[in-house]
Amino acid sequence: MKKDEFCLCKYTEEIDSGIKFVLLMHPKEVKKNRTGTGWITRISLKGCEIIEGLEFEHNERLNALLSDPQYYPVLMYPGQDAWTASKPGFKEEVNGRTILALIIDSTWFCSRKIIQHNPGLLKLPKVSFDGSYRSIFTFKREPRPEYISTIETCYYLIKELQPAGLANPNANPEPLMNVFKQMIKNQLRAENERILGLRPDIHHMDGKYTKLREIPDFD
Repeated sequence: MKKDEFCLCKYTEEIDSGIKFVLLMHPKEVKKNRTGTGWITRISLKGCEIIEGLEFEHNERLNALLSDPQYYPVLMYPGQDAWTASKPGFKEEVNGRTILALIIDSTWFCSRKIIQHNPGLLKLPKVSFDGSYRSIFTFKREPRPEYISTIETCYYLIKELQPAGLANPNANPEPLMNVFKQMIKNQLRAENERILGLRPDIHHMDGKYTKLREIPDFD
């Protein structure tokens, strides 16, 4: 098999969303540099950055972004006090600045660890969704149905902020979902090939999965 047979680069397309996305990536997620959705997100979104670590409150780059007057920093985090695209006063609060959207990129367990090590993050304004979304990430099961991946989070945030005048109205976020869907197909195909003996086991949990998976066409 060719080394680059599952490369997603040809499916990516740069999107100028009008939002400054910053992914706070847990060290364990850094190791998933071939399969994590955070990496695909960074490639796809213009100006998107990844800041790696567990403790960010003394991170020089993050603090520089937070103190830059051109940005209105928010933490993507649910709650009654979170802004949403339709919440009255949000646009006035942003006041023409570019939204600096901080997204914790890790497993849900590690996300809690990041919050525990960075209590200052919760002091930032929070932003959440108006809508209720379900992940199409069929390759793995999330702890709760409403939990969605990093790339889906960015996609839906762009979609919701565009009508509110808080994201580039001319940006087309669909390439985010297109490359994500291809990633899912690739992962399911690789798992099926492993089960059929066409690909070696590479993870200690591989032997637990022996049932062939249907590969969705997303049409």
